[in-house]
Parts: sequence; C-alpha cells; structure tokens
Amino acid sequence: MIQKTDFLVIGSGIAGLSYALKIAKFGKVTILTKKKIQQTNTALAQGGVAAVFSSMDSFDLHIQDTLNAGDGLCDKQVAQMVVQDGPARIRELVDQGARFNKDGKGAYDFSLGQEGGHSAKRIVYAHDLTGKEIEDTLVKNAQENENITILEDHIAVDLITFSSSIRSGLLVTQNENICCGAYVLNNKTGEIETFYAGITLLACGGASKVYLYTSNPDIATGDGIAMAYRAGASVANLEFVQFHPTCLYHPEAKNFLISEAVRGEGAYLVDEKGRRFMEDYSKDKELACRDVVARAIDTELKRTGADSVFLDITHKDPDAVRKRFPNIHAKCLKFGIDITKDRIPVVPAAHYMCGGVATDLNGRTDIQRLYAVGETACTGLHGANRLASNSLLEALVYSHRAFEASIEEFKQVADIFTASLEPWDEAGTTNSDEAIVVSHNWDEIRRLMWNYVGIVRSDKRLQRALRRIKNIKEEINEYYWDFKVTADLIELRNLSVVAELIIRSALLRKESRGLHYNIEYPEKNDDLWLKPTILKKRF
Repeated sequence: MIQKTDFLVIGSGIAGLSYALKIAKFGKVTILTKKKIQQTNTALAQGGVAAVFSSMDSFDLHIQDTLNAGDGLCDKQVAQMVVQDGPARIRELVDQGARFNKDGKGAYDFSLGQEGGHSAKRIVYAHDLTGKEIEDTLVKNAQENENITILEDHIAVDLITFSSSIRSGLLVTQNENICCGAYVLNNKTGEIETFYAGITLLACGGASKVYLYTSNPDIATGDGIAMAYRAGASVANLEFVQFHPTCLYHPEAKNFLISEAVRGEGAYLVDEKGRRFMEDYSKDKELACRDVVARAIDTELKRTGADSVFLDITHKDPDAVRKRFPNIHAKCLKFGIDITKDRIPVVPAAHYMCGGVATDLNGRTDIQRLYAVGETACTGLHGANRLASNSLLEALVYSHRAFEASIEEFKQVADIFTASLEPWDEAGTTNSDEAIVVSHNWDEIRRLMWNYVGIVRSDKRLQRALRRIKNIKEEINEYYWDFKVTADLIELRNLSVVAELIIRSALLRKESRGLHYNIEYPEKNDDLWLKPTILKKRF
C-alpha cells in the first residue's frame, strides 16, 4: 500500500512536533512515531532550555560557554545563530501554551536556573519536568491540527531514495540522491507500508540505547542516523557520546536521571565516606562540564571499587528542595531515598549523541529533500561536548530553520510518479522462530559498547569492539533478509549500524578531546584534529 503526504516527519519529540506544527500551514503532514506519541526523550527531559533572558547575561556569554564546552569543535557561526534565535523560539512555546516557572507577572518573566558549564543563570524550566511540559503542549496542538495525521506504532524501516535517472516528465536532478519517503512497518498489522513524501524530516532522537547503562528510554536506538547512513548521507562526530554524570543507581530504577539542575542548586558530589572529590578534578567543582564530571566519577569508581558515588543536597532547605524538584523527590521516595535527608547514589550513564546526521545551517542533509533535526542531527553546535540544556534549544531553533527551508524546497519539488516506487518485497521470508538471535545480539552489542567504547577508551579495546561488531552485523543482516521484519529486528539492525559508526569514528580520532578520551592519546592535537570526523557509506 502506497500512502502520500506532503511532509513526512519521523519522530514525535520537540524537534519533530515543532516542525510539523509550522509546516502544516503549507500542506498535509504525517507524523510517524514508533510507540505512543509521548514516548520520547523530550518528555523525559528534566532540567530545562538554555537561553538568554537575564540582564546579568548576554548572547556573548552564552556563545562562549557553548564554545568552551565544545572543546574547539563547535561551529561558531552555528553557536551564534542558535543562541541569538533561542529566546524567540521559547517565547513561541509560551504562546503555544507551555508554562514555565516565573519570577514575575509578565509572560516571559522566567525564573532562571544554572547548570554546569554556564557562567550565568539562563535555564528556563518547569520545575523538574520541563520536557513533559513542552511535549504535552506540542502534542495537544498537533492533535488538534486538521492538517496533521499522527500514526502511532509505526516504525520507519528505510528511506526511499532515487537517483537522477528518475523522471517525472522532466529530469528532477543530476548526480544527487533524492529522498522520496520511507518504508514503514505498521506494528499494529505487521505490514510494511510505502510512504511517499515531498519532504522528509528525521527527528528520531538519539542512540544511547546502544550502551548497557543509559538515561534514555528503550526507543533511543539510532534509527534516524542508521537510515540516513544507509541511504548515503554523511554522519559526523559520532565518537562524542555524552555520558550524564548522575543517573540514579538503584536495582529497581530504570533509566532515571538526576538532573544537572540539582548540582546547579548547590548539591555536592561525594564518595561513600562523604568526601567531596570534584575539587580534585576541576576548579568549577560540581559545576564543571559534563565530560569532566562523568570522567571524574568514572575514575573515582575505578579507584575505590565502589558501586556508586553520591549526590548530596541535604544541606539545603528541605521545603525549597521539594518545591524545586518535586518529580525527583517523589521518584526517589519510591526507592526509599528522601533527598532532603539522604544522599542519592548515582553513576554515569550514556545520555546524548553529540554527533549524528551532518546538516547545514537549515537542517538539510546531503540527500535532497531530506532534513534532520534534534539529536538525530549533527549541526556543529555541540562540538566535542554539549553544554547542558542546549539540546532542547537546538531542537527548537533548527526545527524552525528546517521549516523555513522546507517551504522553499517544497515549492520546487518535481513530483515523482508514485507508481515508480517499488513496494516492499518480502518474497521468500518467513516468520522467525528464533527470537533468541535478536535478544542475544541486542544484549551483546550493549555490553560490548559499555565495556570497550565507554567513557575511557583505548585503541586495543576499540579494535576488539570493531572485530566483534562486524561479526554481529553479518549475523543480523543474514537474519534480516531471511525473516519477516519486526520492530525488534529493525531496532537491532539500527543499533548495530550506529555501534560500528561510533567505533570507527573513535578509532579515527587519535587524540583526547571533550567526550572522547583515549588513554593512548591523552592530549588534544589541534594541528591534526581540530575538525569533525565524517563518515559516508561507499556504495
């Protein structure tokens, strides 16, 4: 079955929904989300959105903080554009109905928090559920928009691309691939559907589920990055995986993050003896950038053999802590931890992909009619390490930029006959009776990545990981073509692609910078490596 839409949006977080709501004024929009619409990384974001709203702050300060965090690899033009455009995009969210904590009566008189790496208070937040507030607002507006169709339980399998030989009365283009939509698994029926689209936007989130321990939900399997790479798009900086320093350590807690804002409000990091250790690693102590804090915790755990370190905010006023962090307080109480009285056990966990599908200033990839925004993309903003709370900001700004560019490109889209689209071919495949292959390889990839491609790396470990991931990919591909496609198999296939890309990128960078630390190359090398790491598939 072939379905046709003007704009195909793959993903339902802040980036995809923001884009969809704006572009819906110019055509029909179909949003694909592989689970329920609110099962996104956005909905789990606690801290907030970084933007300049204080008279004690400035664009220049925010730009410089972003560049400092990125450790030499940020694109300064991108940083300037995102920071300067940020306040307008946040005002748009408020106008759409989002409610953030305020200090005054004005619509934009925000209460501002501070997080690691920031030189001023500039975090706009909604208690400790900022992402949920944004997601709820955007979902409500999308559901009420008659030009937007939301398809839950639909997972994209692969992008559909044509070369310049495809004609629709006239030659469409020369020497470039064109994205014309995607093959999509309807997980309700088990059927593969063909979606034709004038413009396709990847807003699929990140890939931190490639690691054994992560703050991300199960959906974060790198689908957008893997699909774009297979289709021929360039990917960049995938060696820079951000490990959040403070994920709750408890046997019953799954993927629960203790926000950066807790340290911003004055919490200490201590070892099991109660000793503050961050002063041994940075003059900024607990407010150092995430790569510094995560590596410090990793070092302390390896040095002491302890299971966790602790976040201690018990010296702050209990009522103020409960008011500022109601969700974290309630969640920890379920596990017998009263954060106003008890130290919180925490460990680092894979959190955010600073790399992704390479884009220009408007979110365009190097495949025509294909855009990428949010964590799926590598825009140049984050460099070697993302500044806290710049992720939601980037998603807002780039979804707006992609929207503006899409309008112009859509006007020039030469319609390709949908009859030219090849339907999904599953001839010769059967239903799998060996699900153990999927579950075993899923587990092996995640353990392999955690043990060999984690916070601290070496060429020896990376080479070992590369050899094994190539074997695993062969097993998965053989399985993929023999059996009918399932959601689990799609995610496993994508995980294996992203894992290999991370490993290959890490092997290429012969230095330590930002989130990439190799014990064999402990210093930065600006002469050779002050540039992005770019990979592109060879056909």
